[in-house]
Order: sequence, then C-alpha cells, then structure tokens
Amino acid sequence: MASRSPSDSVAPRQSRSKTRLLVLARSVRRIAILLVVTYVSLCLLMAVFQSNLIYYPEEDYAGVPADIRLHYDDLLIPTSDGLSLGAWYVPSPKARGTILFCHGNAGNISHRLIELKLLNAMGFNVLMFDYRGYGQSEGRPSEEGTYLDAEAAWRYLVDVLEEKPERIVLFGRSLGGAVAIELATRHTPAALVVESTFTRLADVGSVHYSWLPVRFLLRHRYDSISRVGSIACPKLFSHGDNDQLIPIELGRKLFDAASSPKRLITTPGGHNNGGFTYSTRSAADLEEFLDSIGRAN
Repeated sequence: MASRSPSDSVAPRQSRSKTRLLVLARSVRRIAILLVVTYVSLCLLMAVFQSNLIYYPEEDYAGVPADIRLHYDDLLIPTSDGLSLGAWYVPSPKARGTILFCHGNAGNISHRLIELKLLNAMGFNVLMFDYRGYGQSEGRPSEEGTYLDAEAAWRYLVDVLEEKPERIVLFGRSLGGAVAIELATRHTPAALVVESTFTRLADVGSVHYSWLPVRFLLRHRYDSISRVGSIACPKLFSHGDNDQLIPIELGRKLFDAASSPKRLITTPGGHNNGGFTYSTRSAADLEEFLDSIGRAN
C-alpha cells in the first residue's frame, strides 16, 4: 500500500477551512444586508406614517362644560381653507380678558375640562378649539393645519366676538405650546403662557427614537426655539420636573431662548400631572402672572 504524504492531508484541511470562512462571510453579509434593509424600512415607515406618531385625535367627547356647571356656547369656527372647527366658548361675568387655549396632540377639548374650569374661575372668558381631525372638527391634522386652526380661533375672537387683542392671553399646552408660539409671532396678545412644551419637535423625537435619523426624516418641525425670541409680550413657562415625554431640559432651553419679560415655573410631576394644575400653589402662580398682566394693561 502506498503511504500518504503530509501534504496530502493538509490540502483537504485547508480547503475545509476556506469553505467554512466563505460560509461565515456569506452569513455575515446576509445578516448585514438584513439589518440594513430593516433599518431603512423603519426609516421609510417613520417618514411615511410620522403623522400617526405625532397626532392622536379622538372624535368622541368625554364630557362637556355643562357637566362641571359651566355655561358655554358650542361653536363651529370656519378656517381660511374651508373647514369647520368644533370649539367651546365659556364666558365669565365681568371678564378681565379672554384665554385662547391650544391643547396638546392627544384627545380633544373635552379632555381639558379641568383647565377650562380653572381658567374661567380666574375671571377669564375661555375659547377652546379642536384642531382639524380632532373632536367635531373636519379635516386631518398637520403642522400647517394646526397653525391655520389657531389663526381661525384668533380671528373668531377678534372679528366675531370683538375681543381686543390686548386682552387675549394665548395658552398652549404640550404641542399646543408650539401652536401658541407660532400664533404669537403673527399677532400681539396680552401674554403668552406655555406648559410642558418643547424647543422643536425633532428634539423630542431624538429623545425617544435616538437610533433613527429623526432630524432628517421629520417633515413636521414645530420649530418653537427659532420663533420664541421674537415674541415681545410677557411670557410664562411651566414644566413638570419629571416629564418623561418632553424632558424639562427642553422646556428650560425654550425659556432661555425667549426674550424678556419672561418667567419659568417648575413643579413636581410628569407630563400629564405637572404644571399649573399640579397644586393650588402652582395655580396661584399662574393667577399671579395673569393678575400682573391685567395691572400692566
């Protein structure tokens, strides 16, 4: 029998090693391609369906002002692009002004009855409206749409109810803070109050989706930090120090970018239980600010 030389056994082992390396390389390449495709798909999904991640409208009312013993007018306010917005106007006897309230990105005006009662009890008429697609309002929400809706509510106050601009306080909560800030760049209200709001929407998105290129993908900007410095009226900012949705750091940066006169109030609590309704003390801080506006006017 012929003997096998050492080189005869080395060659098959080298061949098997190369085969294993090729299989491993193909597997790594397939995994890499799968990860890239998955990541790109997620980016595309966010780009296409980002409105569903921003706006959470509800059509049905959870209650009406009459449930908390408030007289109110149930309104339909026309917009400049032909839609009708559901709104409530709650008058106050011998009112010292009117608050135009811009709510957040979820629910509808019926979920703001606590704020409605608080503000009305401070001696203000209150106009609350729903953005397009929310509550009884027609259409679908969008950034430009929310600005048009706030403008329509302002025009209703000034043109129909004949309220003077210098008696109107703009109040925006969360996303509504960005809407109120944009509106304040086009008009001169008595004051601007924002609660639990942010610098720009991309900053919020980057907190919650840090693994995605949010700033590149986001079409909705709500760039409040570039606008707030141009607003001359007195401004009050409030934020809960345990806000997990919109971190208080963003609220502080927005406050820092604002021009004087301005004031920042921080309270305990998170996004939905901090702010002016947190306690009687925080509500008193709001009323003190509103009193100072009244004295100034």
